[in-house]
Amino acid sequence: MSAEPLFVHYFTLDVFTDQRFGGNPLAVILDGRELTSEQMLQVTREFNFSETTFVLPAESPDTTRRVRIFTPGGEVPFAGHPTIGTAIALVYSGDVSATGDVAHLVLGENVGPVPVTVRLHDGVPVWAQLSTAQHPVEHPPMERTVVAGLLGLSVADLNPSPEYTPAATSCGLPFLIVPLVSRDAVSRARVDDAVFARTLRGTACAMVLVFATVDDVPGVDLHCRVFCPDDGVPEDPATGSANAALGGYLAARTPRQGLLRWTSQQGIEMGRPSRLEIEVDKADGVITAVRVGGSAVLMSEGRLRVV
Repeated sequence: MSAEPLFVHYFTLDVFTDQRFGGNPLAVILDGRELTSEQMLQVTREFNFSETTFVLPAESPDTTRRVRIFTPGGEVPFAGHPTIGTAIALVYSGDVSATGDVAHLVLGENVGPVPVTVRLHDGVPVWAQLSTAQHPVEHPPMERTVVAGLLGLSVADLNPSPEYTPAATSCGLPFLIVPLVSRDAVSRARVDDAVFARTLRGTACAMVLVFATVDDVPGVDLHCRVFCPDDGVPEDPATGSANAALGGYLAARTPRQGLLRWTSQQGIEMGRPSRLEIEVDKADGVITAVRVGGSAVLMSEGRLRVV
């Protein structure tokens, strides 16, 4: 006899935007208990978004739910837009209750517990902010000539300040942070696969964020792009984990203390405009917390047949 059909309930959302068809698409499987890891990867590749999440019961009393995050290339320990979108989906579905206009969750991810605050408007969850489970860790810098070749740019396109040498930084997921001199240089950046294969492929840091400061877009401080070729994501339209790492990178290089804030835009070149709000707490020269937040829009709800 053939097996009984297995259906899973899902939401899709556009994350880090308040406009439909902007931001970064995400699929959330609200109950992944009956799925194997192989099936989770198959479902992820079926949606073909940069990430899909699978919600499971909490594994410890200090978390609200367990969440596994997959890219088309495999499982990752932490990611920003999946964390934000999953929290909003859980509140929207009623699986997690809100008190007034706020809901507080702790999602158990492979990187550890990730606290998330969700805000509601007229009873609808529309915005969320995560706090990273890990404080920023920065690795030794990379040579500018190597990084320029990796991105198809000249060395003159890279920020010349000695303080702003490209360096891998992580708040749970490492990214090579590359400061460029202009938005134009960011737009021209392309990952050269041959150089990538020689320098980053197979290493602990195989993802790249390029950015430049901007002063011509109201409410925006940074223009970013993110490339994740080893995860089956040539370019990502909005990357919370990368922007968290960027916040740590920038906070380490400013003499300012207290609450530090930046707003970044990403996905512009892809036609998926996104905005991410970065906050870093810094006291006596030490970074004590990193948060990333933004809006999300529910796009669809349905059932997916797995078997």
